[in-house]
Amino acid sequence: MPVETQDFYRNIKIEIDGEPYKVVECQHVKPGKGVGYVKTTIRNLLNGRTRQETFRSGETYDQPMLESKKMQYLYKDDDHFVFMDNDNYEQIRVDPQAVEEIADLLQENGEVEILFWEDKPIQVDLPTFVDLEIVEAPPGVKGNTAQGGTKRVTLETGAEVEVPLYLERGEKVRIDTRSREYVERVNE
Repeated sequence: MPVETQDFYRNIKIEIDGEPYKVVECQHVKPGKGVGYVKTTIRNLLNGRTRQETFRSGETYDQPMLESKKMQYLYKDDDHFVFMDNDNYEQIRVDPQAVEEIADLLQENGEVEILFWEDKPIQVDLPTFVDLEIVEAPPGVKGNTAQGGTKRVTLETGAEVEVPLYLERGEKVRIDTRSREYVERVNE
């Protein structure tokens, strides 16, 4: 399905020279004179490389034929991440480049969305929010709470995030996977 450059937005997928790309950043520019254009940063979904690209307004690009499947993350072996199809229990191995942006938030047995292009897994997406346990947390310093202070903690997956000072080791927190920010404490 073709999409015009003036309809580009962050995370839209387009096809350029037969390869799928994702628009990482985009800025629509309308100069006083002449034709408008769109300045973008695009990421090749096959090899992970990013580049700057400027598109003229009015150009059209095809959207790649992509298939999305819900799968479960099992484990990481030497070179790949292993996922299981929730429907037929088939396991697939995914290259690290498809997971690199979210690898430190992947939780064993956690559900993910995998994007396939021509039956090849090219991108792994987490749910919008994940609940993870704090495994390392420095003590909160009294007196730093007037402004709602924060401290850096390590989560069970290895990710480091800023959380309020009162949170301690062993507590579960909800993290927004898009911004990597603390949302709330999770009571079980």
